[in-house]
Amino acid sequence: MYINKEDLNELEFPQLLAEIAPFAYSPKTKEKILELRPMKIDEAELSLKKTSEYLSSFESSNAIPFDEYEDIESELKLMLIENYRLENSAFIKIKTLTEQIGKLQKFFPTMPDTFPNLMQEASVLEFKKEIIDKVDKVFNRFGEVKSEASPILKKLRAEIQVAKKAIQENFNRALFNYGQSDFLDDIRESIIEDMRVLAVKSAYKKRVSGRVLGLSKTGSITYIQPESVVNHYFKLRENQEEEKKEIDKILRQLTAELAVFQPQLWRYQVYIFDLDLTRAKAKFAELINGILPKINRHKTLKLREAFHPLLWLRNKAENKTIFPQSLSLTDYNRIICISGPNAGGKSITLKTVGLLQLMIQTGILVPAHPKSEMFFFDKIMTDIGDNQSIENHLSTYSSRLKKMGGIIRESDPGTLLLIDEFGTGSDPELGGALAESFLEFFYDKKSFAIITTHYTNIKLVVEQLPNAQNAAMLFDEETLEPMYKLELGQAGSSFTFEVAEKNKIPRFIIHSAKKKVEHDIVNLDKTIVKLQQEKFEVEKLKTDLAERKGSVEDKRDNLQKLNEQLQQKLFNFQKLYEDEHRKLQYGAKVEGFIDSYVKGKSRKDVVKDFVKILEQEKFRKIGADKDESKRLQVVKRKITQQLKKEEVIEKISETNEKIEEKRKIDRAVWMKIGQRVRITGSTSVGTIESISKNKVTVNYGSFKTVISSDELERI
Repeated sequence: MYINKEDLNELEFPQLLAEIAPFAYSPKTKEKILELRPMKIDEAELSLKKTSEYLSSFESSNAIPFDEYEDIESELKLMLIENYRLENSAFIKIKTLTEQIGKLQKFFPTMPDTFPNLMQEASVLEFKKEIIDKVDKVFNRFGEVKSEASPILKKLRAEIQVAKKAIQENFNRALFNYGQSDFLDDIRESIIEDMRVLAVKSAYKKRVSGRVLGLSKTGSITYIQPESVVNHYFKLRENQEEEKKEIDKILRQLTAELAVFQPQLWRYQVYIFDLDLTRAKAKFAELINGILPKINRHKTLKLREAFHPLLWLRNKAENKTIFPQSLSLTDYNRIICISGPNAGGKSITLKTVGLLQLMIQTGILVPAHPKSEMFFFDKIMTDIGDNQSIENHLSTYSSRLKKMGGIIRESDPGTLLLIDEFGTGSDPELGGALAESFLEFFYDKKSFAIITTHYTNIKLVVEQLPNAQNAAMLFDEETLEPMYKLELGQAGSSFTFEVAEKNKIPRFIIHSAKKKVEHDIVNLDKTIVKLQQEKFEVEKLKTDLAERKGSVEDKRDNLQKLNEQLQQKLFNFQKLYEDEHRKLQYGAKVEGFIDSYVKGKSRKDVVKDFVKILEQEKFRKIGADKDESKRLQVVKRKITQQLKKEEVIEKISETNEKIEEKRKIDRAVWMKIGQRVRITGSTSVGTIESISKNKVTVNYGSFKTVISSDELERI
C-alpha cells in the first residue's frame, strides 16, 4: 500500500502507534511497533486474526501463558564465535525462553477452535527440551553453577570448604590464645581484603607470629594473619583459582553445545517478538473496544458506529461524550461529499475513516460495530488542514494545489482520497469551478473519495452523479449546536448567517450580507435547512415507531407464549385430576368386590363383574384414541387454514407490486415539463422545468432543485 509520511502524520498514525507501543514487553518490540506500516492483505488479515484470538483470551478465563521475557538476540550472535563463553544470566534467559515455547505449544492445542492461527504458528516450531536439560545440568534454580557440573569442580569445592573450615578454626584458636595476653587491641580483629586478621598492638607485633597485612592510620595497630592460618589461606586461594578455571571450561563447553541449537533458538526469538507484538495490539484493542470486521476481497466498505480511537481515548480521559459515525463506500457509491457547518465533525469523520483504514491494513483491530465490513485500498491520499509551507514561501492555496496535482497524477480505482474543505482558498466562484472539475476527474478515474465542502455547486454536482452521494453533519436549527451525527443522502447547510448571529454579529451586518448574495442561494440554503430538519424529525419518528412496534410485538409474543403455557398447565392438571379420580373409582370398585366376596358372594360372580369393568375400560380406551385422532384432524385443518392465509398475503404482495408498477406507468404519463408537483410529504409546490433520465429539475419560483422522479407526486 502506498501512503507518504505527510499523509500518515495528517491521519495521526504515529500518535496511534505511540499508544500501542507501551503494551509491549521488549524495547525492541516497542521500536518495531513505532515502525509499523500497512501490509499486504494476506499478511494483515493473518495479523488481525491472531490479534482477535489473543483479545478473546482477555475476555475469558483462557489466559495465554505468556509473560515478560528477555530477548537473546545478542547472545545468539555471540554464541557462534569459536570458544566463546556466555555469561551465567544468558544461559538462564535461553532456558526461560525455551520453557516459554514449551508452555505455549502445550496450551494452544487444548483450545484449537479458540486459537487456530496462534496454535498453527506455535506448532511449526521445533521444541528442543535438550536445551533446558543441558542448562539444568549445569545451573541450579538460583542461576549458580552446580558442584555436580563436573567431578573436578565437585572435588575443588569440597577442598575449598575444608580450607575455609580450617582457616575459621585456626583463626578462632589464635584469637582466643592471644586474647588471653595483652597483645591485642580492644577491637581484637578486623577484615582486610576479605580476610580476618588480628588487631595487634604495634608494640607487641614481633611477639605474634604470622603475616603482616597492614597498619592503622595512627600506626598503633598492626594487622597480622596468624601463621596457623597462612598455609590454609594459600591453599584456599589456589583452589578458588582452579574453581574459576573449571567453571570457565564448563561454560565454554555449554556455550558450544547450545550453539548447535542456534537456528531453533533464533526462531524462538522471532516468534516471541511477534507474539509480543500481537499481545500489544490485543491490549490496545481491549482499551478501545477494537473488533475484527469482515474483510472483503471486493470493494465494499461498511462502517457502523465507528469511533476515532485517539479521540475516544482523549474524551474518555476527560469524561466527554464521543459520537460514532456510520457510512459505506462501494463501486456504486464511490464518493461521499459531506457538508454542514464548521466545528460539526466533518474533518473528524475524514480522519476516522482514514485512520481506521490504516489500522486495518496494518493488522490493528478497529473500534466499530462487529457487523462492519472493510476492504483494502492500494493507496490512501489526504489533504486535510492547513499545509502552508514557510520554507518554500507557498501560500495555503498554492500548497494545496501542489498537493492536489500529486493526487491527480496518482489516483486510480484502488485509491482512497480524503480531502477537507474541497476547493477552498481562492475566489469562491472560480475555486468552486476548479473543485468541480477535480471532482469530475476523480469520479471518471473511479477513485473512492470522502470530501467536505461548503460550495453549493459541488453539492449539486454530487446530487447528479449516480455513484456519488451527499451527506450532512446534523445541526440543531433551534440551539445552533452541532449534533456530530453524519446523515447520508442529503446535503447540509453551512448555517453561515445563523452561526454568525449566535456569535453576536450585529443583525444589520447580517441583513446587509444577505442582500449582497444571490437570492436563490439564500433560499436554497434555507430549503436545505428545512429539509434537513424535516428529515431528522421523520427519522426520529420512524425510529421511535420502530422501537414501539418492536416492543409491542415482543409483549404480544410473550403474552401468547404465557397463554400457551397456562393452557398446557391447565390441560395437564385436568388430565392428572381425571386419572387420579378414575384410580380412586377403581379402588372403590375393587374394595366392593372384596367386601361382596367376604360376605359370601360366589367367586364366579365376582370375576364376572370384574370382567365387565375390564370391557368398559377397553371401550373407553378405544374412544380416547378416536378423540386424539379427531384432535389431530383439527390441528391439520388449522395448519391448512394458515397456509391459505399466507397464500392470500402473497397475493396481496403481488397486488401491491402491480399497483406500484401501475404508479410508475402513470408517472411516465403525467411526468412532463410544466406539470405542477411537490415532494412527497412536503407542502411546497413547484413546476417541472426539465427531465433528464430519472432526475427532474423543479422550479419553485425563487429557486430550483434537482430531485429523483420517484420522490415527486403531481398536484
